[in-house]
Amino acid sequence: MACLQTFPGVFAALCLLFLCFLQPVEAYDGGDAVALLLGMAVTVVGFCACLGWYSRRRSGQF
Repeated sequence: MACLQTFPGVFAALCLLFLCFLQPVEAYDGGDAVALLLGMAVTVVGFCACLGWYSRRRSGQF
């Protein structure tokens, strides 16, 4: 698990996770794959932003 604590390890794990979603469905084309990956990336960034806002609010910085 130590290898996943670095940015390249986390990036590789996320790429493998995203690629697992693309294989089972044969009807996807390139645009659908890009839309899925972008949607998941925006979701992860939004979730992290909400966690950061919440932690700052609890610590009194906001």
